[in-house]
Amino acid sequence: MKAVQIKNYSKNINTAVCEVEQPEISDSEVLIQVKAAAVNPVEILILTGRVKLIQDYAMPLTLGNECSGVVEKVGKKVTDFQPGDFVYTRLPLHKIGAFAEYVAVDQKEIAKMPEGYDFATAAAIPLTGLTAYQAIVEELEAKPGETVLIPGGSGSFGQMAVPIAKALGLRVIVTGNARAREQFLAMGVDRYLDYKQENYWEKLSGIDYVIDTLGAAEFAHELSVLKKGGRLVSLRTGPNKAFAERKHFSGLKKLLFTLAGSKFDKAARKQGKEYRFLFVRSDGAQLRKITEIVERQQVKPAIDSRIFSLSQVNDALRLVAKGSLNGKVIIQL
Repeated sequence: MKAVQIKNYSKNINTAVCEVEQPEISDSEVLIQVKAAAVNPVEILILTGRVKLIQDYAMPLTLGNECSGVVEKVGKKVTDFQPGDFVYTRLPLHKIGAFAEYVAVDQKEIAKMPEGYDFATAAAIPLTGLTAYQAIVEELEAKPGETVLIPGGSGSFGQMAVPIAKALGLRVIVTGNARAREQFLAMGVDRYLDYKQENYWEKLSGIDYVIDTLGAAEFAHELSVLKKGGRLVSLRTGPNKAFAERKHFSGLKKLLFTLAGSKFDKAARKQGKEYRFLFVRSDGAQLRKITEIVERQQVKPAIDSRIFSLSQVNDALRLVAKGSLNGKVIIQL
């Protein structure tokens, strides 16, 4: 089968389409014929080696973290899926490989696609959907009626995070660009701030939770709007001691992450607040809950108009690396 691989970590985007063996499945795995795969910033982080401390990979490595497709074959112990099912997944961190014609995945990591959705739209859901769900439910432990702020939330992450947060009973405030305002108000956000017109840190205070999508440069502003005892979870700023402990990393990694995150932990503690970091993992049970929300609210993440093939993955990766997209970038097989 064809698969898009890298031979080593590199600052340059230089993948190759290779002929590899079709994966064999274990008794608990499902073989999926991939129909669509989404291209995410995490692909850039992986191929450049920037997440090597969190997850190191043997080479050559097939790239791709999320996909949709059709079940081709199931293992002897698989009970919830059968050949012909339309499924989607955020692949396990240690076993990525969505940029390929086939992928083998444990049944615990997949879910049936939302009813009536096409493969491209479905492929754009798992990673951002699980990121939002794990941020809200596990890291923030948010309760109905509480308020979450998502600075820079008008992109693909916000398109999934807002409906999930609203379904969980939260008040949601988003900052973003002017062109996305009406779309997000229609989704039910309680307040939308145009970042070019208003500085949220001058308008807001006493916020229960912040989900950071912007990184370290925004940390002080985000921290300032939190109430005492509030919690900030970042998708970009960087790992810390709490993250290393939750992941049960070795002593050396724990020390490195403790040092790397210490200034953020100290700054948060000084104000009586808490900093957390999230690197999303696969979870089929959570994905099924997200599917229910997606179907009920008819959540349709935006898809970039430029659709790519396996042979055009380098172009797709460069597009994602450049940013300023109109939606998720999709590889169609």
